[in-house]
Amino acid sequence: MQAQATAKFIRVSPRKTRLVARNVNGLPVEDALNILKLTPQKAAGVIYKVLHSAVANAEQMPGVDVDAMVVKQVIVNEGPTWKRFMPRAQGRATSIKKRTSHITVILEEN
Repeated sequence: MQAQATAKFIRVSPRKTRLVARNVNGLPVEDALNILKLTPQKAAGVIYKVLHSAVANAEQMPGVDVDAMVVKQVIVNEGPTWKRFMPRAQGRATSIKKRTSHITVILEEN
């Protein structure tokens, strides 16, 4: 049985989020939650919430042992980019790209 949860339009760069997501792939749920709780990056807090939501979704399924669940995959896709401009010297402007992420956590019974 698989359980999953998704968070969309999260204001964290996908590249930075993937670095954190690699740390928890293939781990038991309890270990993954503990690692994410102690990781100082902003993306870790977001992935922690999505993982916690996936565990809650798994609890709703009949006959599933949540303690035996493993993080099968953490998928981080790129969301829409917010485009902003910053004023610079001599009347110029440079573009600022504020990137967003779509994060999906898939759990599987071991």
